[in-house]
Amino acid sequence: MEKLGALVFGVILALALAAPQAQASGGGYCSEIQISCENGQVYPLCPIAVSDAGEIVTARLLLSPTHGVHVRHVPMGVGYRYIGRGIWLDGARGEAILFFGKNRPLACSVQRG
Repeated sequence: MEKLGALVFGVILALALAAPQAQASGGGYCSEIQISCENGQVYPLCPIAVSDAGEIVTARLLLSPTHGVHVRHVPMGVGYRYIGRGIWLDGARGEAILFFGKNRPLACSVQRG
């Protein structure tokens, strides 16, 4: 069951990686994976390292056009978690919660394009 959540998210990420790349605001290139949150913000996820299975292992989560946080994948029982300095993203399939610190959760959805 642990690998099922990661596999489903990995398939979504693999499809996004196969799509044309969009230029990030910081000058690099990002996949079309975006974290769209209830605060009206959209945070692009820019892959750095991808496994042979197509799962994003490390990435840069862009919080603004000039600021991003390096995040890494942490295997979970069900779903996925990406953690970085002072921030983490927990989710299962297309639904996620973005934490800006311990007491600041934000409901989000993972979207392609």
